[in-house]
Amino acid sequence: MNILMAASECVPFVKVGGLADVVGALPKYLKKAGHDIRIILPKYQSIDGKKYNLQTLPYKLQTQVGKDTESFRLKYCLLQDNIRVYFIENMRFFNRSGVYGTDGIDYSDNKERFIFFQKAILESVKALMFRPDIIHCHDWQLGLIPAYLRTNLKNDGFFWNTSSVFTIHNIAYQGQFGSDTVKIAGFSWEDFTSDKLEYYNTVNFMKCGIKLSDAVSTVSPTYAKEIKEFNGMGMESVLNLRQDDIYGILNGIDYDYWNPATDKNIKANYSKDNIQGKAICKADLQKLCGFEIKKDVYLLGCVSRLDEQKGFDIIIDAFYKLNNADIQFVVLGSGNSEIKRKLQEAVKKMPKKVAAFFDYNESLAHKIYAGCDAYMMPSKFEPCGLSQMIALAYGTAPIVNRTGGLSDTITYYNHFTKHGNGFMFNITYGENFVQTILKSEKIFKDKKNWNVLIQNAFKSNFSWDKSSVEYEKMYNITVLNKQNENIFTHS
Repeated sequence: MNILMAASECVPFVKVGGLADVVGALPKYLKKAGHDIRIILPKYQSIDGKKYNLQTLPYKLQTQVGKDTESFRLKYCLLQDNIRVYFIENMRFFNRSGVYGTDGIDYSDNKERFIFFQKAILESVKALMFRPDIIHCHDWQLGLIPAYLRTNLKNDGFFWNTSSVFTIHNIAYQGQFGSDTVKIAGFSWEDFTSDKLEYYNTVNFMKCGIKLSDAVSTVSPTYAKEIKEFNGMGMESVLNLRQDDIYGILNGIDYDYWNPATDKNIKANYSKDNIQGKAICKADLQKLCGFEIKKDVYLLGCVSRLDEQKGFDIIIDAFYKLNNADIQFVVLGSGNSEIKRKLQEAVKKMPKKVAAFFDYNESLAHKIYAGCDAYMMPSKFEPCGLSQMIALAYGTAPIVNRTGGLSDTITYYNHFTKHGNGFMFNITYGENFVQTILKSEKIFKDKKNWNVLIQNAFKSNFSWDKSSVEYEKMYNITVLNKQNENIFTHS
């Protein structure tokens, strides 16, 4: 089938969060299955046209945003496996330093920016004569495309056989704007009703995607359940009206890229069959952090966006409470300035125990995954999480809160049965992160048990091979439902 992957981020071109990893990886597996899969993104200023050999297509296109006519060009390149990636180029909306904002502050015109992007996508597929069977829309920035297909374009023959799938990566970010969005986006006031666009007298892009798409997915089975029951950020009732059409599909990781046996970013390669190189990676990381180089000290790491969601209040509290323990900590991240300040303060007070890096460095991220003994992920909520999967691939034991995709991927190591691939606590039940670290340290000191745990980590498999099959099943059901709907509507 013809599938258009529409998103605001995609590795390797632009990345803010895990969304980019999904959009960069999933198409490769769908392509292998025989589908014509294409990706479409904004052409941000940060995307280097020369580096990716972007070619300009001979179309001069335009669309309407409010009273303004916006012109744009289409560029493209070929990703791995000859997947076509299109870029919508518009100087007004995308020729700026940030993706969603700068210095932690969203751009004031994000509403107009992503209305333009979505309308430009629909104009682009017509120009390209690419009729999608599925437009796969990711997060709130693409939430209006299902609405356009159900309203303005419902009688447009080009899109009669086009279904929309809407994937929720993080329901906390919804894209909620004033009722003037109706006119700016080019909808009719007749569609400003609770069963379509209206949400408490606003237009909420996330709600539109959930309500008006042909199928809804989210990035883990547990998160799909949580957002319907108690963690839907106000969307619980909307989700429950669609509960038969909601799929919880666990994200995967690319084991060709996240592979300690071939990783060129780390000091020494290693594998489950020969883990000697991991000790070399640990010593290298300790040196980078300015720590004492000791193989028996417990080294914990975290690579994350600096955000309250990620549990940094708990992590920073652990630094101080475990200052006298034989434990070292390293953090790599960017984001919230107050969290950054508190991390800097902890480093200043405990320079031999705590290290923090704030300019994102892909090579350093790999070094942390490879060099640490354990990986900290005490997220207050986590739709899926990729970091814990990456840590497992590098034989690094995750320590996680029992929530979302963390519940679906990590099982507590039982030193009696030798089952489990990490450690888990539960914030909701008042369980303690610090105590869980200390319990895991005891296993670390017991090398026989620790080696079993590390082998269990290596054996964990969260490949896209499995998840892409689930996406295919969802696509097939959605396309079949659309065909049946068309028989009824257009007969």
